[in-house]
Amino acid sequence: MVAYNFQPQFAEAISTWQKRQTIRALGKRRHARIGDALQLYTGQRTKECRKLLALDPPCTAVLPISIGLNGRMVEVFIDDVYVAQDQLEQLAKDDGFNSVDEFIYFFESRLPFEGVIVKW
Repeated sequence: MVAYNFQPQFAEAISTWQKRQTIRALGKRRHARIGDALQLYTGQRTKECRKLLALDPPCTAVLPISIGLNGRMVEVFIDDVYVAQDQLEQLAKDDGFNSVDEFIYFFESRLPFEGVIVKW
C-alpha cells in the first residue's frame, strides 16, 4: 500500500475519478508498483486530512516522465517517447489541469523534472 497526498485543487477531480494519475518526482522513497493499493489523501499531516476515495484503487501503470525546456519550448518524454504538443493537452487534463498553460506553470519552477506517472 502506498499513500499519496494531493493539493486541495486536485481533490474533487480525484474524488469523481476524473483524475486517475499523478506525476511525482523521483526521491528517496519508492513509488507505487503495478498492483499496489493506492491511498489518496488531501491535507495529510493536518487536521483537515481526508481520504479521497473510499476504496483504494490499484496502481495500473508506472511510467518514467521527464519535462524540460528546449529553448522556449517545453518538451515532455514519457517512457522515453516524445509527447507531441497536440498530445500535451490530454496529458494536462489527465493530470487534473484545465490547460497546458496551467500544467506548464505548475512544473515551471521544477524544471528540469524527472519523475514517474502513477496511474490508477
